[in-house]
Amino acid sequence: MIIEKILGNLHEHPDAYAGHHKEKVVLPSALLVKRIQRVTTDHGKELGIRLPTGSGDLRDGDILAVDDTNLIVISVLPTDVLVIAPRSIHEMGVVAHSLGNRHLQAQFFDSLSEYGADVMVCQYDHTVEDYLKSVGAPYDRQERVMPVPFRHAEHSH
Repeated sequence: MIIEKILGNLHEHPDAYAGHHKEKVVLPSALLVKRIQRVTTDHGKELGIRLPTGSGDLRDGDILAVDDTNLIVISVLPTDVLVIAPRSIHEMGVVAHSLGNRHLQAQFFDSLSEYGADVMVCQYDHTVEDYLKSVGAPYDRQERVMPVPFRHAEHSH
């Protein structure tokens, strides 16, 4: 079976497929950015994903296929991240500037998010953790399913 479009997202319509059997394609966050790939469901079914140019990244809960009784969805593995919760705008600026100089991708969340606070989240890196310890910035290492994948930042000087 070749998947050429995403049919919706289970998280946006949780009750729409209540009676369906859910088969999962389990992916690490890094593979969510690939438009063309071969995957296998948790039931051993092989699928090809060939999304058109310009398609957005895959997300946790994306529906790949559906029939009367079955549903195939994307299930994203948790990512090892650092959740940084600066105490002030100054501390946030200093930390963000330092991490930006490392070309480290970050995602930002407000107090209304599942984090319950204004935080910056980046992939775990021991040198970043050492830096946060050295400047006394509050952080927590967690395993999280990220809403969008971290992308390598293209950059040149």
